[in-house]
Amino acid sequence: MSFIWIPLTSPDQLELIKERSRTRPQLIYKHSSRCGTSSLARNRLEKKPAPPSIDFYFLDLITYRALSDKISFDFKVPHESPQVLLIKNGVCVYDESHLGISMEEILENA
Repeated sequence: MSFIWIPLTSPDQLELIKERSRTRPQLIYKHSSRCGTSSLARNRLEKKPAPPSIDFYFLDLITYRALSDKISFDFKVPHESPQVLLIKNGVCVYDESHLGISMEEILENA
């Protein structure tokens, strides 16, 4: 199954993510278009099959920096880029950044 990224562009979506995470894991990928490592990490994820049991959100943190800061605050994780956060039951259960991002670890924590 190929990746379908849901654009994350508004704070209202964070409440939806928290609510949906009560029945299925939600993943937020924080991407910087100014960072080659961010593109590399995203490409590494996209080379793997997208698990149908997880919703994947894509945040362009250059355009939506205030939203990126709100994510860090709401889920109590330091800001990094690139970064993935896996949300379950309204809280972040896993976060990783840079080349530590791997589909295998995401699936282990999902």
